[in-house]
Amino acid sequence: MSEGILGKASKRRLAYGSAAASVIFFSSAGLAFLTQLLIARILGPESFGIYAYVLAWMSVLAYCAALGFQVALLRFASVYESKNAWSLLRGVIQYSERRAGIVGALVIVIGVTGLMIRGDTIAPELSTTFLIGFLLVPAWAFLWMRAATVRAFGGVVTALVPERIMRDGLLLAFVLFASLGLKWTLDASTVMAATLTSTTLALCMAHFAMRRLRPDTIETATAEYDVKAWRNAALPLLVVGAMDALFNRTGVLLLGWVGETKNAGIYGLAFSIAFLAVLPRTAIDTLLAPAIARLYAARQFAELQVLIVRAASWSLCAAASVALVLAVMAEYLLAWFGPEYIAGSNALRILLVGQVISASAGSQTHVLAMTGHERKSAAILVL
Repeated sequence: MSEGILGKASKRRLAYGSAAASVIFFSSAGLAFLTQLLIARILGPESFGIYAYVLAWMSVLAYCAALGFQVALLRFASVYESKNAWSLLRGVIQYSERRAGIVGALVIVIGVTGLMIRGDTIAPELSTTFLIGFLLVPAWAFLWMRAATVRAFGGVVTALVPERIMRDGLLLAFVLFASLGLKWTLDASTVMAATLTSTTLALCMAHFAMRRLRPDTIETATAEYDVKAWRNAALPLLVVGAMDALFNRTGVLLLGWVGETKNAGIYGLAFSIAFLAVLPRTAIDTLLAPAIARLYAARQFAELQVLIVRAASWSLCAAASVALVLAVMAEYLLAWFGPEYIAGSNALRILLVGQVISASAGSQTHVLAMTGHERKSAAILVL
């Protein structure tokens, strides 16, 4: 019988993984914060609002294109690898990527067609930014799915580097080089093009990481498809992912929809800063997701319960600490982006309170998704 919750060796691996994941998450938060600062200062509230508005739409569409497999892959791949079900493992990877590719292509075709029809009624900067942004949808979907597969193969840190560090790091480098090196006058479309480029390069890195970490037996295995089980699991996860993305970006989407792109930029910046309070919980979720799936599959419910309770406690303490610092420094932080952004200080504090309340309840939807209760998770989120 295993000692303690997961045994001493597992505890050490979790502790090491948690520390490494936390370092990467907070490093990526610093990169994202610095990138937001640079983009907001260079573009100004109006163009930054256009960029934030289009990026919000692309995020929602990317979750739709992923079809829920950015989470389902992590769950199924972890279980199949633990059971040496190599044919099913190869099958679920192939199936998810092919379906995501089809949906991503449809999004591009429909989006470009819509822009051509309404071209005269949309501002040129907004139209061009949308045109480039549609290409970001399949790139994001594939990046998330490749990262999920790498995590399932045990490369938690390896999966986080392309998605969290490389993507924002390259975006920061591109914007700095274009603005300071080439002396270009940047607008929302230029920054969106840089976002697409950095995401594509991060996807390439995630692809090579997956090929390096995947078991050799997958190469010779004949793909086997359990389509019904995958669809039943992925559909609720699609609802959860899309609704979560929509809820998180509702403010920016509504403001942009009614033409208040400047206020959309201010609100989007406040939301990005408030999201720093979510990072500890996200780091813990990322680390523990494969362990939750394996413990549930092994019917080790006592160990699973203790693990979930401890994760919720860690998330709450970390989120409250980060939120307190950000709330006190709200005006000073926003002032760094420019005097017009200070108007978002009250919105920032309200968002921080909401993030702490959310962290206090733990990651219910994530746990439900990893334990086969994704339909309940979707129903809870929608209601």
